[in-house]
Amino acid sequence: MSSNLAVEISEKGLLVIVDDDVVLADRMGKAMERRGFTVAVFNSVQDSMNWISENEPDYALIDLRLADGSGLDVVQKINADVPVCRVVMMTAYGNIATAVAAVKAGAVDYLTKPADADAVEAALLSEAKGGALPPPPMRPMSAERVRWEHIQRIFEQCDRNVSETARRLGMHRRTLQRILAKYAPKENADS
Repeated sequence: MSSNLAVEISEKGLLVIVDDDVVLADRMGKAMERRGFTVAVFNSVQDSMNWISENEPDYALIDLRLADGSGLDVVQKINADVPVCRVVMMTAYGNIATAVAAVKAGAVDYLTKPADADAVEAALLSEAKGGALPPPPMRPMSAERVRWEHIQRIFEQCDRNVSETARRLGMHRRTLQRILAKYAPKENADS
């Protein structure tokens, strides 16, 4: 694995991984190399953007929240410089609002951590396999989770303004504040 690629690009292509979790990024990079990708790993927005300016990756796996900025900035840079690159966003802070922001920035898929290398490879290569949709989840979101995700999306669209979000949702501001203070509803293990 190298950030200065002077090697021949592998059969599946050049993959750039940007994640500030050094251990996770290294492990994912090694796993993707075993799957036939040539991999460049970066742990910061600035280093990755400098590298992207000089290289043309075929694929990108970008963490949403990085220590020195947002992965969305990296996605926008890739789309400006290498529009054919397939970008997959990955984050531990997944919700519908951030998924929508990632897709609007140019990501083709969105995975929540922890995602294994098989899921990452499937997301990166999904178009090459006819763009077929993945199978439905074994346990779809509960109604409470769907409601929470919807509220989070509207909250993000209102620039995290509680009063404006409450007005648009037709609920009392204090009720909304209580909902926002809670964690996402747990998924049912029985479903």
